Amino acid sequence: MQAVLSSGEVRRATDKSFPVADQRCNILANEWVNSRYKRLTLAAGGPALDAAPGQFFHILCTTGGDGVFLRRPMSLFRADRENGLIEFLYHVKGRGTDALAALKSGDAISVLGPLGRGFDLDPSRRRILVVARGVGLATLAPIAVWASRNGCETTAILSARTPADLMDREFAGDSGATIIPVLDSDGSSEPERVRALVRSIVDRARPDAFFTCGSNRLLLLLQDLACTYGIPGQVALEQQMGCGLGMCFCCVRSLFVDGREVHKRVCTDGPVFDLAQATSW
Repeated sequence: MQAVLSSGEVRRATDKSFPVADQRCNILANEWVNSRYKRLTLAAGGPALDAAPGQFFHILCTTGGDGVFLRRPMSLFRADRENGLIEFLYHVKGRGTDALAALKSGDAISVLGPLGRGFDLDPSRRRILVVARGVGLATLAPIAVWASRNGCETTAILSARTPADLMDREFAGDSGATIIPVLDSDGSSEPERVRALVRSIVDRARPDAFFTCGSNRLLLLLQDLACTYGIPGQVALEQQMGCGLGMCFCCVRSLFVDGREVHKRVCTDGPVFDLAQATSW
Protein backbone atom coordinates (compact mmCIF):
# COMPACT_ATOMS: atom_id res chain seq x y z
CA MET A 1 0.00 0.00 0.00
CA GLN A 2 1.37 3.38 -0.98
CA ALA A 3 0.59 6.93 0.05
CA VAL A 4 -0.97 9.19 -2.57
CA LEU A 5 1.31 12.22 -3.00
CA SER A 6 1.18 15.31 -5.14
CA SER A 7 4.26 16.14 -7.20
CA GLY A 8 5.35 18.84 -4.75
CA GLU A 9 5.19 16.44 -1.83
CA VAL A 10 7.13 13.47 -3.17
CA ARG A 11 10.62 14.51 -2.01
CA ARG A 12 9.56 15.32 1.51
CA ALA A 13 7.55 12.15 1.94
CA THR A 14 10.27 9.83 0.72
CA ASP A 15 13.49 11.53 1.87
CA LYS A 16 14.29 10.47 5.44
CA SER A 17 16.69 13.41 5.81
CA PHE A 18 13.56 15.56 6.05
CA PRO A 19 11.75 14.24 9.16
CA VAL A 20 8.33 15.80 8.43
CA ALA A 21 6.10 15.35 5.39
CA ASP A 22 2.83 16.86 4.22
CA GLN A 23 1.22 13.89 2.51
CA ARG A 24 -2.10 13.51 0.81
CA CYS A 25 -3.05 10.06 2.06
CA ASN A 26 -5.76 7.69 0.93
CA ILE A 27 -8.32 6.70 3.55
CA LEU A 28 -8.47 2.92 3.81
CA ALA A 29 -11.01 2.78 6.64
CA ASN A 30 -12.89 5.24 8.85
CA GLU A 31 -15.00 3.10 11.15
CA TRP A 32 -16.93 3.55 14.38
CA VAL A 33 -15.38 1.87 17.42
CA ASN A 34 -18.30 2.83 19.64
CA SER A 35 -20.94 5.57 19.70
CA ARG A 36 -18.39 8.40 20.10
CA TYR A 37 -15.05 7.27 18.67
CA LYS A 38 -13.87 6.36 15.19
CA ARG A 39 -10.70 4.65 14.00
CA LEU A 40 -9.08 6.17 10.91
CA THR A 41 -6.65 4.11 8.83
CA LEU A 42 -4.51 5.82 6.15
CA ALA A 43 -2.06 4.60 3.55
CA ALA A 44 1.15 6.53 4.22
CA GLY A 45 4.84 6.55 3.40
CA GLY A 46 8.12 8.21 4.33
CA PRO A 47 8.58 9.85 7.72
CA ALA A 48 4.99 9.19 8.81
CA LEU A 49 5.84 5.53 9.32
CA ASP A 50 8.73 6.44 11.65
CA ALA A 51 6.47 8.36 14.05
CA ALA A 52 7.37 7.76 17.69
CA PRO A 53 4.91 7.16 20.55
CA GLY A 54 3.58 10.53 21.70
CA GLN A 55 4.13 12.37 18.43
CA PHE A 56 1.16 13.79 16.55
CA PHE A 57 -0.03 14.70 13.08
CA HIS A 58 -1.85 17.84 11.94
CA ILE A 59 -4.77 16.64 9.85
CA LEU A 60 -6.92 18.61 7.43
CA CYS A 61 -10.26 17.02 8.22
CA THR A 62 -11.90 17.53 4.83
CA THR A 63 -11.29 17.07 1.15
CA GLY A 64 -11.92 20.83 0.79
CA GLY A 65 -14.80 23.19 0.14
CA ASP A 66 -16.91 22.83 3.29
CA GLY A 67 -15.53 25.65 5.42
CA VAL A 68 -13.31 23.69 7.82
CA PHE A 69 -9.99 25.46 7.36
CA LEU A 70 -7.87 24.73 10.42
CA ARG A 71 -6.16 21.39 10.82
CA ARG A 72 -6.75 19.23 13.88
CA PRO A 73 -3.86 17.74 15.91
CA MET A 74 -4.19 14.00 16.46
CA SER A 75 -1.81 11.73 18.32
CA LEU A 76 -0.52 8.66 16.56
CA PHE A 77 -2.48 5.54 17.49
CA ARG A 78 -0.65 2.97 15.37
CA ALA A 79 2.11 3.00 12.74
CA ASP A 80 2.69 -0.08 10.59
CA ARG A 81 5.80 0.29 8.45
CA GLU A 82 5.48 -3.18 6.94
CA ASN A 83 2.06 -2.43 5.45
CA GLY A 84 2.47 1.34 5.01
CA LEU A 85 -0.29 2.34 7.43
CA ILE A 86 -0.88 4.96 10.11
CA GLU A 87 -3.94 5.00 12.34
CA PHE A 88 -5.75 7.48 14.56
CA LEU A 89 -8.44 6.99 17.19
CA TYR A 90 -10.53 10.16 17.51
CA HIS A 91 -13.52 11.51 19.39
CA VAL A 92 -16.23 12.89 17.12
CA LYS A 93 -17.29 16.02 18.99
CA GLY A 94 -16.96 19.17 16.87
CA ARG A 95 -17.04 20.69 13.43
CA GLY A 96 -13.65 19.37 12.34
CA THR A 97 -14.09 15.82 13.61
CA ASP A 98 -17.67 15.75 12.29
CA ALA A 99 -16.25 16.52 8.84
CA LEU A 100 -13.55 13.88 9.26
CA ALA A 101 -16.11 11.31 10.39
CA ALA A 102 -18.08 11.86 7.17
CA LEU A 103 -15.15 10.85 4.93
CA LYS A 104 -15.09 7.39 3.40
CA SER A 105 -12.65 4.81 2.13
CA GLY A 106 -11.09 6.10 -1.08
CA ASP A 107 -11.15 9.77 -0.05
CA ALA A 108 -7.79 11.48 0.41
CA ILE A 109 -6.77 14.01 3.06
CA SER A 110 -3.71 16.10 3.87
CA VAL A 111 -1.67 14.84 6.83
CA LEU A 112 1.31 16.80 8.17
CA GLY A 113 3.76 15.03 10.44
CA PRO A 114 5.10 13.46 12.51
CA LEU A 115 5.31 16.50 14.77
CA GLY A 116 6.36 17.27 18.33
CA ARG A 117 8.44 15.47 20.93
CA GLY A 118 7.30 12.01 21.92
CA PHE A 119 7.84 9.92 25.04
CA ASP A 120 11.31 9.25 26.40
CA LEU A 121 11.25 5.45 26.42
CA ASP A 122 14.15 3.90 28.28
CA PRO A 123 14.78 0.30 27.10
CA SER A 124 16.13 -0.63 30.54
CA ARG A 125 12.65 -0.30 32.07
CA ARG A 126 11.01 -3.58 32.99
CA ARG A 127 7.60 -2.41 34.28
CA ILE A 128 5.53 0.68 33.49
CA LEU A 129 2.15 1.99 34.61
CA VAL A 130 -0.08 3.78 32.10
CA VAL A 131 -3.13 5.76 33.26
CA ALA A 132 -5.41 7.07 30.52
CA ARG A 133 -8.88 8.47 30.05
CA GLY A 134 -10.90 9.07 26.91
CA VAL A 135 -8.91 9.97 23.83
CA GLY A 136 -5.77 9.91 25.97
CA LEU A 137 -5.94 6.17 25.42
CA ALA A 138 -4.99 6.70 21.76
CA THR A 139 -1.93 8.72 22.74
CA LEU A 140 -0.68 6.12 25.22
CA ALA A 141 -1.46 2.95 23.26
CA PRO A 142 1.84 3.05 21.28
CA ILE A 143 3.72 2.82 24.58
CA ALA A 144 2.24 -0.62 25.20
CA VAL A 145 3.39 -1.73 21.74
CA TRP A 146 6.90 -0.40 22.42
CA ALA A 147 6.97 -2.13 25.82
CA SER A 148 5.98 -5.51 24.39
CA ARG A 149 8.83 -5.29 21.89
CA ASN A 150 11.35 -4.42 24.60
CA GLY A 151 10.56 -6.99 27.28
CA CYS A 152 8.74 -4.46 29.45
CA GLU A 153 5.47 -5.24 31.26
CA THR A 154 2.64 -2.72 30.90
CA THR A 155 -0.17 -2.26 33.41
CA ALA A 156 -2.81 0.14 32.10
CA ILE A 157 -5.54 1.77 34.15
CA LEU A 158 -8.14 2.87 31.60
CA SER A 159 -10.82 5.31 32.74
CA ALA A 160 -14.13 5.73 30.93
CA ARG A 161 -17.75 6.69 31.50
CA THR A 162 -19.19 3.22 30.85
CA PRO A 163 -17.94 -0.19 29.68
CA ALA A 164 -19.07 0.71 26.14
CA ASP A 165 -16.66 3.67 26.13
CA LEU A 166 -13.64 1.75 27.44
CA MET A 167 -11.89 0.63 24.20
CA ASP A 168 -9.65 -1.75 26.12
CA ARG A 169 -9.20 -4.10 23.17
CA GLU A 170 -8.14 -1.20 20.95
CA PHE A 171 -5.59 -0.13 23.54
CA ALA A 172 -4.07 -3.52 24.23
CA GLY A 173 -4.00 -4.90 20.69
CA ASP A 174 -1.51 -7.78 20.80
CA SER A 175 0.80 -6.05 23.30
CA GLY A 176 -0.10 -8.28 26.23
CA ALA A 177 -0.77 -5.26 28.46
CA THR A 178 -2.67 -5.90 31.71
CA ILE A 179 -5.82 -3.76 31.58
CA ILE A 180 -7.58 -2.49 34.69
CA PRO A 181 -10.83 -0.64 33.86
CA VAL A 182 -12.20 2.10 36.09
CA LEU A 183 -15.64 3.50 35.28
CA ASP A 184 -17.83 6.46 36.13
CA SER A 185 -20.88 4.21 35.94
CA ASP A 186 -19.85 2.15 38.97
CA GLY A 187 -17.83 4.79 40.82
CA SER A 188 -14.49 2.99 40.40
CA SER A 189 -13.05 6.01 38.55
CA GLU A 190 -13.38 8.27 41.59
CA PRO A 191 -9.95 9.84 42.31
CA GLU A 192 -9.49 8.32 45.75
CA ARG A 193 -10.34 4.85 44.49
CA VAL A 194 -7.87 5.26 41.64
CA ARG A 195 -5.29 6.52 44.14
CA ALA A 196 -5.73 3.40 46.24
CA LEU A 197 -5.46 1.26 43.11
CA VAL A 198 -2.20 2.90 42.02
CA ARG A 199 -0.77 2.51 45.52
CA SER A 200 -1.59 -1.20 45.52
CA ILE A 201 0.11 -1.63 42.14
CA VAL A 202 3.23 0.22 43.32
CA ASP A 203 3.37 -1.78 46.56
CA ARG A 204 2.97 -5.10 44.74
CA ALA A 205 5.30 -4.54 41.78
CA ARG A 206 6.84 -1.08 41.70
CA PRO A 207 6.79 0.33 38.14
CA ASP A 208 9.84 2.07 36.72
CA ALA A 209 7.77 4.95 35.30
CA PHE A 210 4.29 6.49 35.11
CA PHE A 211 2.65 7.69 31.87
CA THR A 212 -0.63 9.57 31.59
CA CYS A 213 -2.87 11.54 29.24
CA GLY A 214 -6.48 12.65 28.99
CA SER A 215 -7.50 13.79 32.48
CA ASN A 216 -6.58 16.70 34.72
CA ARG A 217 -7.61 14.75 37.83
CA LEU A 218 -5.40 11.81 36.87
CA LEU A 219 -2.49 14.15 36.15
CA LEU A 220 -2.68 15.68 39.64
CA LEU A 221 -3.11 12.28 41.27
CA LEU A 222 -0.09 10.76 39.52
CA GLN A 223 2.04 13.85 40.20
CA ASP A 224 1.39 13.42 43.91
CA LEU A 225 2.11 9.69 43.92
CA ALA A 226 5.18 10.06 41.71
CA CYS A 227 6.58 12.53 44.24
CA THR A 228 5.66 10.29 47.18
CA TYR A 229 7.28 7.17 45.71
CA GLY A 230 10.10 8.81 43.77
CA ILE A 231 8.92 7.38 40.45
CA PRO A 232 9.59 9.38 37.26
CA GLY A 233 6.74 10.08 34.90
CA GLN A 234 5.64 11.75 31.69
CA VAL A 235 2.40 13.35 30.54
CA ALA A 236 1.14 14.06 27.04
CA LEU A 237 -0.74 17.36 27.11
CA GLU A 238 -3.78 18.04 24.95
CA GLN A 239 -4.08 21.53 23.55
CA GLN A 240 -5.78 23.44 20.76
CA MET A 241 -3.31 24.32 18.00
CA GLY A 242 -3.23 26.64 15.04
CA CYS A 243 -0.15 25.82 12.97
CA GLY A 244 1.25 22.82 14.86
CA LEU A 245 4.76 24.00 13.91
CA GLY A 246 5.57 26.48 16.69
CA MET A 247 4.98 29.66 14.70
CA CYS A 248 1.58 30.86 15.95
CA PHE A 249 2.08 30.40 19.73
CA CYS A 250 -1.55 29.32 20.05
CA CYS A 251 -0.70 26.31 22.21
CA VAL A 252 1.51 27.88 24.92
CA ARG A 253 1.16 26.30 28.36
CA SER A 254 2.63 27.11 31.75
CA LEU A 255 5.04 24.60 33.30
CA PHE A 256 7.25 24.63 36.38
CA VAL A 257 10.91 23.96 35.64
CA ASP A 258 13.59 24.20 38.35
CA GLY A 259 11.19 25.98 40.68
CA ARG A 260 10.05 28.70 38.30
CA GLU A 261 7.15 29.11 35.94
CA VAL A 262 8.01 28.97 32.24
CA HIS A 263 5.90 29.01 29.12
CA LYS A 264 6.35 26.40 26.41
CA ARG A 265 4.66 25.49 23.15
CA VAL A 266 2.89 22.15 23.31
CA CYS A 267 3.40 21.53 19.59
CA THR A 268 7.19 21.82 19.51
CA ASP A 269 8.40 21.61 23.13
CA GLY A 270 5.91 18.78 23.72
CA PRO A 271 3.30 17.45 23.60
CA VAL A 272 5.09 15.13 26.06
CA PHE A 273 6.51 16.74 29.20
CA ASP A 274 7.98 15.64 32.50
CA LEU A 275 5.09 14.75 34.80
CA ALA A 276 6.46 16.90 37.63
CA GLN A 277 6.60 19.99 35.40
CA ALA A 278 3.02 19.97 34.12
CA THR A 279 0.35 22.29 35.53
CA SER A 280 -3.36 21.55 35.80
CA TRP A 281 -5.94 23.09 33.48
